[in-house]
Amino acid sequence: MKCRDNCGACCIAPSITSPIPGMPNGKPAGVRCVQLGEDNRCLIFGKPERPLFCGSLQASEEMCGYTQMQAIRWLTDLEHATLPNLFSSFPR
Repeated sequence: MKCRDNCGACCIAPSITSPIPGMPNGKPAGVRCVQLGEDNRCLIFGKPERPLFCGSLQASEEMCGYTQMQAIRWLTDLEHATLPNLFSSFPR
């Protein structure tokens, strides 16, 4: 599946912990990547400085849905489901 034109959900919804040009500390979830152009296309797509995480995301019907909002919702749900449980390290 190809990315939907003018979407960019994968550059907004997930957190990215590795450095991105212009965002040396990565980016938090829900924050637009500085490398996302006005047309919602990645400005560093296919370049070596693009984080491996970004290259690992592959467009799919499940992830992308039919609209940008569906994609953002799916990716946000995934973000929440994969957050480390900060309270699991506390003694009981």
